[in-house]
Amino acid sequence: MSLRRRSHARSRTVRILGTHGVPAQYGGFETAAENVGLHLSRAGWRVIIYCQAEGTGKASYDTWQGIERVTIPVDLPGWRGTSKFDLLSAMHASRHRDVCLVFGYNTAVVNVLQRARGVPLVFNMDGIEWSRKRWGKARQAILYVNERIGCLLGHDLIADHPEIETYLRRHARASKITMIPYGADAVTDAPVDPLRSLGLAPSSYLTLICRPIPENSILEIVRGFSARPRGVKLAILGDYDGSTDPYHRAVRAAASDEVVFLGSIYRPDVTQTIRFHALGYLHGHTVGGTNPSLVEAMASGNPVIAHDNVYNRWVAGAGALYFRTEDDVDRSVSTLLDDADLRRTLSTEARQRHADLFTWEQIAGQYERLLTQHLPTDIENPASLTVAREA
Repeated sequence: MSLRRRSHARSRTVRILGTHGVPAQYGGFETAAENVGLHLSRAGWRVIIYCQAEGTGKASYDTWQGIERVTIPVDLPGWRGTSKFDLLSAMHASRHRDVCLVFGYNTAVVNVLQRARGVPLVFNMDGIEWSRKRWGKARQAILYVNERIGCLLGHDLIADHPEIETYLRRHARASKITMIPYGADAVTDAPVDPLRSLGLAPSSYLTLICRPIPENSILEIVRGFSARPRGVKLAILGDYDGSTDPYHRAVRAAASDEVVFLGSIYRPDVTQTIRFHALGYLHGHTVGGTNPSLVEAMASGNPVIAHDNVYNRWVAGAGALYFRTEDDVDRSVSTLLDDADLRRTLSTEARQRHADLFTWEQIAGQYERLLTQHLPTDIENPASLTVAREA
């Protein structure tokens, strides 16, 4: 074996699967993969991230900010395309012996390819995804089975919330479960210009950023906000076309003239600006673990009004007001808007909670410590290695 190939084999290497790829343009998993990948790359790791693209043909290879990308084209829409991409990614990764970090368990069955060949597998187990009613019974069953498979296949399992850790202990031994929440970068300044094109002005609106589904309490929030004139807007991000989805139609019908629907915005710089200049953030998630939107709102210093459940209370702590009904939303919004001192207190609490637990430096460091446990014990100093490109 040549020195170059020998050095390549002995480098600290991680392959990241289960996301749409980098740069992050889709959701929380992509943002996590990007931030963890960049941290590891700066720390001397060789990082390979599998990226999904539309089309047909062979995989292509390039580098983005020090991260190697394996881009795999697929020619199927929606979940079928994602499933095919996950299968092709697992097949590619199984040809190597590098530790694999898999975000999500939705297609965990395909990762049997790596496990059968002795590849170390670390799963981020997401929330209790199979329990979400929006999937319907058939897909819920598929997700449930894949959750069980992920618990069996994974050498280590990551829970993103203490409640998820407790849940996973029912199905896997505690020694292979590590609690690592979601992260966000602190936002201490943001330009005003992006707001103008959206019809917003600083400190003149609240925000609601989530998938437009019933379990995120959107209808209750809109009804509560719209119960009386507020003198500020409620800016909602997400696709509420209202043409075919009865829930979307109900949300729009309940909205007062002060509710504005901005559509789906996937540019992080724009969403950061929207959050930073908001008076506060409304968070209605009722299930799941550590929610990215909530952490990102706290990182922007947003006073939070959140649904009252164990998930949100652990994340937001004392930096939030809590609700269960639309009447609670009405009262909480009035309280927040009428009390500038309370807004400042909640903002300070939110920023402190974020700084204590949810910075990417802390989160990515925890990922690195966990992944390091799966490296060869005789690994050399990575700073001395010459690493070959993916091929």
